[in-house]
Amino acid sequence: MKLTSNDLTDQQPIDPRFAFGRLADDAPMALSDNLSPHLAWHDTPPATRSFAVLCVDIDVPSRIDDVNQEGKTLPADLARVDFCHWVMVDVDPAVTELRTGQCSNGITPKGKDNPPGPDGARQGVNDYTSFMAGDPDMAGTYRGYDGPCPPWNDELLHRYVFTVYALDVDRLDLAEDFTGPEALQAMQGHVLADASLTGTYTLNPQIKTA
Repeated sequence: MKLTSNDLTDQQPIDPRFAFGRLADDAPMALSDNLSPHLAWHDTPPATRSFAVLCVDIDVPSRIDDVNQEGKTLPADLARVDFCHWVMVDVDPAVTELRTGQCSNGITPKGKDNPPGPDGARQGVNDYTSFMAGDPDMAGTYRGYDGPCPPWNDELLHRYVFTVYALDVDRLDLAEDFTGPEALQAMQGHVLADASLTGTYTLNPQIKTA
């Protein structure tokens, strides 16, 4: 199984169009276009009955006290955890491509109620839900794709892993507002194959990106 993209190159920087936040001239960051990237998958197992799609930042700081704080930095050797940016399941086996912007086109304050995407697919809750919980203007339930926005004071270049899973079931046993970890748990024993692409992103202008 292979995963390709017109918008992403494996191990290379992600264009800000596909991010939640971008560099700004007069501030550490600004909101960006938040487009979902083009993805296409090939050589899938004949027994595939559905697909699942995830995007996970594997480099999120395990402590958030100093995130985006003037005069402070997040050291590169700080322990890291996963942050789910996108989880979509029950994608019809006939669907093997997602167009640029098909699943997200812009930022929705307080989160998308009904994220766009392939007919019949279900999109779960991403981790902006917890990250935005303390912001009265942005707090809400974030479903579907919301792109990169790493801390602008982080010394580490973040990696974003996009993965497509081929599954042997039509529908995963998940509640309505499921999360990425819950989807991965439900997939156990049902994955026929998977393929990934990894992009990088930073809002720290001092980090060399390529």
